[in-house]
Amino acid sequence: MSSQTWNAAGYDKNARFVTDLGAPVLQLLAPVPNERILDIGCGDGVLTKKIADAGSHVVALDSSPDLCRAARQLGLEIVEMSASDMTFEQEFDAVFSNAALHWMKDADRVVKNIARALRPNGRFVAEMGGYKCVETIRSALVDELNCRGYNGESASPWYFPSPAEYREHLSAAGFDVPYIELIPRPTPIPDMMGWLTTFSHCFTALLPSDERQDYLERVEARIRPRLCDESGNWTADYTRLRFRAVLEAPEAVREA
Repeated sequence: MSSQTWNAAGYDKNARFVTDLGAPVLQLLAPVPNERILDIGCGDGVLTKKIADAGSHVVALDSSPDLCRAARQLGLEIVEMSASDMTFEQEFDAVFSNAALHWMKDADRVVKNIARALRPNGRFVAEMGGYKCVETIRSALVDELNCRGYNGESASPWYFPSPAEYREHLSAAGFDVPYIELIPRPTPIPDMMGWLTTFSHCFTALLPSDERQDYLERVEARIRPRLCDESGNWTADYTRLRFRAVLEAPEAVREA
């Protein structure tokens, strides 16, 4: 399966709503001056900068070279690395993530790495795609690939868990989970073709380059009856999973 690639300019143009809608999870984090916070999947750093502006010392991590370059331009401390590969040891008071964890299918490995990075009683606050997130779009991307003779399901890069599923990952890593919630969030999309171009690389990468635009146009036609109103306004069927977890037993996690 191809991995998702990111372009900072395209992200700014077609996905700015991701950070614009990040205020509730940032409020749940409630950063305070002088604490040390790790931001997992920081993207272009726009939301990370708000954490830093609260007076916290922030280290931000992302695996995309282009997004890391954009984030560094905001004066942030950036580590170009996958969360699956990070090796921090009891360095942070909190770990934060917005709209990134659903790109990480090896949830157990990622959550255990996060637990290892936290100090005792550290908190993990995040929002990600939850169960049935963008299901109309995802199904159309899969079905259109299937029609072309590919295994569309295998191309999907996303993991959209239920609260019970992700609670299991968190508990296994030693977290207590005082709050976890699935939140339907229908989201206006100014340019659906721009959204598809930005987020569906794992699907289009299977196709010859001269077939990709036709593929995306057919996907857009499939979803139009359900997601576009008579005035041409698009609304994607987003669902978010938001949680706050507190590390209970870091010693047990490290030994495991």
